[in-house]
Amino acid sequence: MTSIDIVSGSRRWTANIEDSPSARDFLVQLPLTLALNDYAGNEKIADLPRPLSREGAPDAITPRAGDLAFYAPWGNLAVFYRDGHHSPGLIRLGRLQGDVAEFGGKEPFPVTIRQAERSE
Repeated sequence: MTSIDIVSGSRRWTANIEDSPSARDFLVQLPLTLALNDYAGNEKIADLPRPLSREGAPDAITPRAGDLAFYAPWGNLAVFYRDGHHSPGLIRLGRLQGDVAEFGGKEPFPVTIRQAERSE
């Protein structure tokens, strides 16, 4: 399993990325610098440079706090800090480790997403 780091200032989160066509397509785009904006009070979102593969992806998922996902209809990355609703077109890319509550709040914040120096 591949790990990534999401860094904002002195804060750092690690996520384990799944082995799927969508997740591999996401990894190819790293490193990324994005501005995460709040959406619906349960996730932070940012546009990706290009859409990810939907090959083999389920039609819909019900996201949980800590999920890193791709929302195909809009082409954006989503980081869930609260559980979400069953969503057609949402593809799980991986899971964040640790406390994701720090992603909460209405203020946008910049992040850099890169492959972690170590992989499992």
